[in-house]
Amino acid sequence: MTELLPLMSYCLVMSVTPGPNNVMLATTGANFGGRGALPAILGIQAGLFIQTLLMCLGLGSAFTAYPLAQQVLRIAGSLYLVYLAWKLSGASVGKAQAPRAVSFAQAATFQALNPKSWVKAMTMASVFMPAGSDTVGNALLVTMTGTVVGAPCNILWALFGVSIRGVLQDPRKQRVFNLTMGATLLVLAATFLR
Repeated sequence: MTELLPLMSYCLVMSVTPGPNNVMLATTGANFGGRGALPAILGIQAGLFIQTLLMCLGLGSAFTAYPLAQQVLRIAGSLYLVYLAWKLSGASVGKAQAPRAVSFAQAATFQALNPKSWVKAMTMASVFMPAGSDTVGNALLVTMTGTVVGAPCNILWALFGVSIRGVLQDPRKQRVFNLTMGATLLVLAATFLR
């Protein structure tokens, strides 16, 4: 267990701090409630699980061999964050034409474009992957640790959104919240392009 503490600490810091997933979850919880955020939470965890497992099993070496691939992912991820900011900033509680909550598939697929998810998965694979002959077992251990630590953090962000849902019944306050969350995603997109 003590050997897992550094990995768990890293996962906690990466999972609980603001990032594209958590901004998306807070906004989804605020606009669509807990049930609306559940598919996004599960999708994020499924996408991160697959991404981390693949990195631990050797995908990370492709990024070392082809640094251009990292750059392309960073740009694509940043562009997707801009799109997501635009989409989330237009969300509205109770409107018939309101956009739908982020689906399981959208959240899972988003991990392929989320720069913070790539950084987390690459670091987990390169720094915390135990050396040994049981590569698959070690990869599963690292990946499951990330899921066990990350899922509650994602739930907290969605619950934060749900908790302020009542305040956001005022359309002006909701608009300010959605624009603020959209602007946060734009700042993150700009940060990832550096």
